[in-house]
Amino acid sequence: MVMEGMGMAAAWAAGDLWVLAAAVVAGVVLVDAVVRRAHDWVRVAALGAERRSRLPPGEMGWPMVGSMWAFLRAFKSGNPDAFIASFIRRFGRTGVYRTFMFSSPTILAVTPEACKQVLMDDEGFVTGWPKATVTLIGPKSFVNMSYDDHRRIRKLTAAPINGFDALTTYLSFIDQTVVASLRRWSSPESGQVEFLTELRRMTFKIIVQIFMSGADDATMEALERSYTDLNYGMRAMAINLPGFAYYRALRARRKLVSVLQGVLDGRRAAAAKGFKRSGAMDMMDRLIEAEDERGRRLADDEIVDVLIMYLNAGHESSGHITMWATVFLQENPDIFARAKAEQEEIMRSIPATQNGLTLRDFKKMHFLSQVVDETLRCVNISFVSFRQATRDIYVNGYLIPKGWKVQLWYRSVHMDDQVYPDPKMFNPSRWEGPPPKAGTFLPFGLGARLCPGNDLAKLEISVFLHHFLLGYKLKRANPKCRVRYLPHPRPVDNCLATITKVSDEH
Repeated sequence: MVMEGMGMAAAWAAGDLWVLAAAVVAGVVLVDAVVRRAHDWVRVAALGAERRSRLPPGEMGWPMVGSMWAFLRAFKSGNPDAFIASFIRRFGRTGVYRTFMFSSPTILAVTPEACKQVLMDDEGFVTGWPKATVTLIGPKSFVNMSYDDHRRIRKLTAAPINGFDALTTYLSFIDQTVVASLRRWSSPESGQVEFLTELRRMTFKIIVQIFMSGADDATMEALERSYTDLNYGMRAMAINLPGFAYYRALRARRKLVSVLQGVLDGRRAAAAKGFKRSGAMDMMDRLIEAEDERGRRLADDEIVDVLIMYLNAGHESSGHITMWATVFLQENPDIFARAKAEQEEIMRSIPATQNGLTLRDFKKMHFLSQVVDETLRCVNISFVSFRQATRDIYVNGYLIPKGWKVQLWYRSVHMDDQVYPDPKMFNPSRWEGPPPKAGTFLPFGLGARLCPGNDLAKLEISVFLHHFLLGYKLKRANPKCRVRYLPHPRPVDNCLATITKVSDEH
């Protein structure tokens, strides 16, 4: 009887624990729901009943945090598409959703139509990047410029970056740099290399030559190290405490400003003494001498911020896309063979007296261009962009209130199976035929703020792939390596690989 009583007591105790646990869980769920509902009300109450009723579906999440934890969890779990998928699952395919991110009430635009409307309306929407991003890239850079200032600086820099004459000038240096890099990486002494790391160094060398020709090795190394830390802070929460990515990024920003200001001071001092630099003008020279119609010149902080922005964008995207395109080609032998055959045909058409590639040869790379576009779509280097509404505007029939931020989810557009059938398959042939509808392909944005270096980036990538296809192969050390998606998609081992030369003909 005693044992039986003890058994019953234990059973009752266990039952009490389950009841207690259930009560605790129910309490947590209730508190979570109440807090979320209260935060949502606080953020939209001032809009009034009529405007509130026109808002898109969604939720604001917890105060201060909003959807940031869900966003970071999805991207760090290896399934970045889960973030937007959770909104579609809960609220339907409305194309726009409301939430709270980066300390602001935010609308997520995730369909081609919604993104196109926002990107093409320069009066209704201005740049709306998070304060942390503006601080890191610079308040005088494109990410924070007014429409008029952006148009003025873009006009000044577009031709020297993407113009025919400029690309013709850069092509020779790009070609030589790619050939020398591949030879070095494939030498027996190199062994295994971090392919992505080496590509980033190569593309950084190219962009520095364009913007700051003559920069010494010490300057390039200091800039490159700082950019790595800067990029890790770009999508991180703005926690300025030791140990956090944003803290390191701020230190990197200060280092970049110091190095670039030093080069700028040297250029100005030399000009004041009447010294002229040898060689053609680079972008820093053009920015120093630029004047608007009223004779106003750019201040040093404006020049430095523009340089930080261009130098960062000019090597990060090209390096990552080049790596992924190479990997995709190696993983798909049929696509590799077709791309290689095209490059061999181009080589047969080059006169014996011609040294290196020309833009005429580049324009013949039709299938390779499809490979690059498909890589841009699959990888989504710039997976989101930011705007802010200047007035109440309706998108997809829903209200975006004045002052609210808008996130344009390019990744969601590119990975939507209603836009691209079987979106996770690497299929360059999907780009055959007419060009894509506006708003469905957004690797460089759209409208007046389209990335000014898009042609240069595609030229760099194509020249590298041309030489790789003709004479090299890549064998990854860890082909199933986990991918990290922030700040950009990359294998955690930086694509550790052996590069082998397989042909001496090219």
